[in-house]
Amino acid sequence: MLKKIKNLIRENRQLYRDNLLQLKELEWAHVYHDSIRGKQWLERLPLNIGRWAGNYSFFYVLNRILTDFKPNSILEFGLGESSKFVSTYLENELRNSNHLIIEQDETWYQNFKLKFQLSLRSKVAICPLYKRKVFNCDINSYSGIEDIINQNFDLYIVDGPFGSENYSRYDIVELAQGFTKNDEFIIIIDDYQRIGEKETVQELLKMLKEKGITIYWGEYSGNKSVGVLGTEKYKSIKSF
Repeated sequence: MLKKIKNLIRENRQLYRDNLLQLKELEWAHVYHDSIRGKQWLERLPLNIGRWAGNYSFFYVLNRILTDFKPNSILEFGLGESSKFVSTYLENELRNSNHLIIEQDETWYQNFKLKFQLSLRSKVAICPLYKRKVFNCDINSYSGIEDIINQNFDLYIVDGPFGSENYSRYDIVELAQGFTKNDEFIIIIDDYQRIGEKETVQELLKMLKEKGITIYWGEYSGNKSVGVLGTEKYKSIKSF
């Protein structure tokens, strides 16, 4: 009987947490739609928000960053709904910006092109996945990105490759090894509610601290969580 009571309490707690997150997601949906009001080119943009794509908190944060900071150079891991969003910004508001997308699947890219035309300043590079070890854990990683990415960016959107159980999407940590104290940047980490992404962010923050780079942090949660970190220039990200 005691075991059944404990299980019931556990199930009710989980149900409460799930309901709370769903309510937060609904609130973020309203906040997001308010944030794009008046931008007809965004209001008309067909987006599939949630599921494998970013949720409403993710798109709200992305919209604020593109609106408030107008990054000139954008690197995105994973081709999808956020790629449409950024590319639409390039065509309408960020007319001097460039956008590089790293995608793992050529077939997905070809199907994507049949449904949406990216800006000419949004470029896609296909980097197939391979398995490797990080801290003795198997992770998914992009192959050959060191031959494609030869500069630092103002904005990094990390929503790929496929997540790993531990140290997920660790490529961003290795890219950040090239950062210096003079660099200004923002990094968005989608799916931050997962253990693998949290571990990657911990390693990223540790490495940046060792470099003497002051970092500001914000976390925005609905059905999923998005983590955002940035340098002094972008410290308002912690209070969007």
